[in-house]
Parts: sequence; structure tokens; C-alpha cells
Amino acid sequence: MSLTSRAASALLSHLRMGLSRAVLALSALFFLSAILSAGSAHAEKTLRVVMHSDVKILDPIWTTAYIVRNHGYMVYDTLFAIDANGEVKPQMVDKYDVSADQLTHTFTLREGLLWHDGQPVTAEDCIASIKRWGAKDATGQKLMSFVASMEATGPSSFVIKVKQPTGLVLVGLGKPSSNVPFMMPKRVAETDPNTQISDFTGSGPFVFKRDEWKPGDKAVYVKFDKYKPRSEPASGLAGGKVVKVDRVEWRAISDHQQAINALLAGELDFIEQPPHDLLPLLKADSNITLIDVNTMGNQYVLRPNWTAKPFDDARIRQAMIYAFNQEDFLKAVIGDPEYYKVCKSYYPCGSTNYSTKGMDGLLESNFKKAQDLLKEAGYDGTPIVLMHSTDLQVLTNLAPVAKSLMEKAGFKVDMQSMDWQTLVARRAKKDPPSAGGWHAFITNWIAADIGNPIFQAFMNSACDKALFGWPCDAEMEKLRNDYALETDPAKQKAIAELAQARAAQVVTHIPLGQWFQPSAMRKNIAGVLPAPAPVFWNVEIK
Repeated sequence: MSLTSRAASALLSHLRMGLSRAVLALSALFFLSAILSAGSAHAEKTLRVVMHSDVKILDPIWTTAYIVRNHGYMVYDTLFAIDANGEVKPQMVDKYDVSADQLTHTFTLREGLLWHDGQPVTAEDCIASIKRWGAKDATGQKLMSFVASMEATGPSSFVIKVKQPTGLVLVGLGKPSSNVPFMMPKRVAETDPNTQISDFTGSGPFVFKRDEWKPGDKAVYVKFDKYKPRSEPASGLAGGKVVKVDRVEWRAISDHQQAINALLAGELDFIEQPPHDLLPLLKADSNITLIDVNTMGNQYVLRPNWTAKPFDDARIRQAMIYAFNQEDFLKAVIGDPEYYKVCKSYYPCGSTNYSTKGMDGLLESNFKKAQDLLKEAGYDGTPIVLMHSTDLQVLTNLAPVAKSLMEKAGFKVDMQSMDWQTLVARRAKKDPPSAGGWHAFITNWIAADIGNPIFQAFMNSACDKALFGWPCDAEMEKLRNDYALETDPAKQKAIAELAQARAAQVVTHIPLGQWFQPSAMRKNIAGVLPAPAPVFWNVEIK
């Protein structure tokens, strides 16, 4: 019999025996105390957070959207991961070995790895997952171009053989951001990479509660009680993923002031991206802590669609990079110079490959040069369909700035507004802009995604195999190959500079400045890890 049942029984007995009011009062107090104690012992620890976007797509391989990547880190695990020092560390892998000739890479999984349905994680699952990721991701595609074979050598061991030595094996499998090589069950990983998965079984520290998922309201994750963390302390995205809460709820609150008020009132625990103009309000409250977990920051970029006329002409794309300037974009969204930096580089300022090579005269709002290029290319006034995201505060004001600058250069611009999830779905379409397609949109990359020509998904110029926008340039692909095969850091940087100059010349995309985003949390929340993506293992409610 439970404590509460015994207490209730005792109280009823006392009532029947007609004991004094004092005894009855003591019994009632005992009864209530027992109920409260039992409830407290079983109280769920729920972390209530507001992410930068509602989650409506759940396949982190199908899309590069960061909200889906963040969902991926809740549900799935990775073979390797990046620690706080940027070093690749084993995660699902227990033992790793490479042959003397650098051509054979052998992996053995940790014991006790289980899928959320209770089935063991196998080498065949991992091979299928690598193949799906490798068909979609820019880094994965480059890695797979060097792979001769992948073969399971046992239930929990497999071998990857490469055609020539490359440092991409561990770097690729430990890629920290979109697209992350998350491991999925073989039956799921065999889904065509251009088709969204419908089975969300992972082996990560949280289980996605599909029955509680309400797009526009909330997404719910609960602790996976059979997850086996590594023994090392958590560091960045690596180490032991120890879950210290029972439940994480992602609340979809599009009204930023409402979300801030809820945080200040203690109705929320964490906001991933509070608007910069409301940061002073948060700083003034002693119960709130601001933390920037992504210390290298972010970069805004415009992506043109090479397959949509007139952007199939490099001169038309070049007109934009001459017409733009970074300061206008950064002021329109971030506002406070404490949180932004003009950075005329395709690589983050402060990073190993940072350079201004090939950027002379660009991004200076030279409208005369832009107009001359449009005239030379014979631009006929075709309306440029510019997709405008309206529900993400960090993106909303960017497209109107682009429209204004483009019109000063002589473009006719058709800015079409939509929510971010609609934009994410639409950008995958190759339909003509007049039939539901697009010419350009503006997005954001974290620094970890753009540190070199391999990670930079928008530098991938492999035509139909490239990311949406589909640039097609053999010279860029040769430079990316050269970088992947080079091991000397000085020579790698020289290649990265050449890749940047080529990207600016053919305009794979346009960098629009670097910026930084603190997150906000209640002071009773501890253990938030500095990492390229927000993660919720190691987080506790005190």
C-alpha cells in the first residue's frame, strides 16, 4: 500500500472511532503532508524554452535549417563530435584506427547503444546514415567522392576505405552543424535524402514525443532512460551527454515581447535568441543571465539561384555584390555595434582562414558599377523574386534592405513575404520564379559552418548536387578538392583564399556581415554549454 493510501486509511479509521478534534487535525495534517511529499518525489523537472523558430520540419538531413539541426541534437547522436576546443572527439565510437597508408579507417561502436525503440545500434545503421548524409551535405559529398568502400565487419564495427589520404574522414563525421551526420536506424536512413523521413527514432539523449507535437504551439522531448552517456565531462558537443531534466518543452511564441515577459515572470526558463533591442530590459533584471554560447558568431548571406534567369548570368549576380554594403544590413537588424562587425570575408573574422583576398571594391554600394554590369548583361527588367522571412526577428529586416539597394542599382524586385518554414520548403524548388520558384533569399550561417571551403555549403558548386541555389563551377570544385587533400595549414589557407576570390567572382553567395547573439535564461538554470548549437543535456534546474 502506498504512503498516501495508508494515510487516507488512517484518517478514515480515526473518523470512525470518533477521536478528538485535535487528533483529527493531526491526522489530516499527516494526510496532506504525505500527499505533498509523494507529489514532490515524483515531480517532473521540465525545462521551458523558446527557440528561434517553430519546428515544423523534422529531418535534419533534408534541410540545413538550424531549428531542425537543433531538433536533431535532441533526438540523434553522432559518431564523433567537436569539443569546446574545436577538436574532434569520439562520441558513439569507442575505438578508432587508421592504417599506416592512411587509406583504411576502422571504427568500433561503444557497447550499450540503443535506439529509442530498444533495438541495438549497429554498424549497418551507421553506414546507411553516412550514405544518406553524404548524398546531401556539402562536406559529405566531398568526403564520399574519396570513399572507395564502406563495409560492416561485425555487428558494431565497420571500415571506411578511401582512394587517397584525406583529413576529411574525422572532420566530416564530426561536422558540428548543418548538415550534421546524425545516425539513424537503417530503415530510416535508407529514405531518399530528398524525401523527408517520417520515422523519428533516434539513439540520442532525448525522445521526441510525436503525440504531443503541435506545430505552432510546442514540441516536447523527454529523457531517454536507456541512453548511455560517455564517461568524459561534457565539452562543446562532445563528452558525456548527461540529461538532468525529465522533459524539455520548446514553446512556439512568435511575439518577442510576450516571450520576454514570460521569462521575466518565471514562466519560461530559456530564450535562444532574444531581440537585440530588448537586451537592455533583460540586463536590468537580476534574475536573468545572458550567455553567448556561440562565441565566434554568425554571418548573414544572400543566396542567388543560378538556375533562374537572369541569375544564370554571372554579371547580374555581380551587380548585387557591388550594390550591397554590410553596414546597412547589420544596422537594420542588430543595431548595436557591440553585437555586430563589418567583415568583408567569406570566412569569419578571427578565424584561421579569414582574408580579404578578392574583396577589393565589393560590398561598398557602388551603384554605378552595378548599373553598368546590368546594362552590359542586357538586364531586361525581369522582376527578381526575393523571398522575405517575416517570423524570425534576426532575419525579418534583411530582405527590405536588399530590395532597396538592388532597386538603386537598377533591379526590379518582387519581394514576397512568408514565414521561415515556408521559405525553407520553397527554396528547395527549381520551379521558375514566375511559377512558385525564387531568385534569392537571405539566411544566416554560424561561424562553425563557414570556416573553410569544404564546410561552406554555399561554396559547393557541384551543379545539381549543390545546395539550393545550385551553383555550377568546375574551378571552385577543383579548389575545394585541393583543400580537402592538403594537410599543410599554410597551403590550406592559400587555397581557401583562392576559393574566396572565386566565390566573389562567380557569386556563389554574398556575405552580409558578422553578428553575435546572446541567449537569455533564468539564474536558476545551470550547465548551459558553449557550443556551435544549443543543446540541453548537462542543463539543470536548481
